[in-house]
Amino acid sequence: MSTVLVGMSVDDADRRDDLLAQAAGLGATVAFLQLADPSLSAELTRLADAGAETITLVGVSTGPLAPAHSWLRRIAAYWWRERAGHRPEILVATPGGEPRPITGAEPGLTSAAWEEVTGHRHQVLLCRGPRCTAQGATDNLRALVLALMEHGLGDDDVLVVHTACQFPCNQAPVVSVQPDDVWYGGVDPDSAAEIVAEHLVAGRPVDTIRLPRTRGPEVR
Repeated sequence: MSTVLVGMSVDDADRRDDLLAQAAGLGATVAFLQLADPSLSAELTRLADAGAETITLVGVSTGPLAPAHSWLRRIAAYWWRERAGHRPEILVATPGGEPRPITGAEPGLTSAAWEEVTGHRHQVLLCRGPRCTAQGATDNLRALVLALMEHGLGDDDVLVVHTACQFPCNQAPVVSVQPDDVWYGGVDPDSAAEIVAEHLVAGRPVDTIRLPRTRGPEVR
């Protein structure tokens, strides 16, 4: 039997070494749902190609705002349905209960609710590069999302996107707001909440943490 620890949240990608150490102690391997390799699908393929008969998936989340564990089942079931050739039995661990097998009848990866681009006016790009992550991007994300909720703003108003390094790294943690082309540096949880209240709600960029924007020559 093979066991895979599956990093569920964005923070698990940043904490790969911790997850690998935990997996090594259990004789398990590691996969990720988002922003890191190997993906869950790639690891399932590797194990199946190696002849694994039973694979147990254990969802692990070390950060906030991880997708629900139902997504672990959705992704695993999608792989199982699409797999050509040998398909091992896949079990998904459940908190405090017996692992549940994947049957192939689980919901797919599409839904009528996900057909169209949301009606958002702004995208907030939260840098998750190594420097920004080390200097508090996780706390900023939590503060940003809580502030959006307090102001009644959802995905149809503001779309929050995790990114790799945005530069300028010396100004970490960095957040940018598009399409306004406004960049912020040295963002902490208090200023993340201020970005929501002042910029996204009131339409006034927060000058105290706004970074100068130097544009290159126009391309004609």
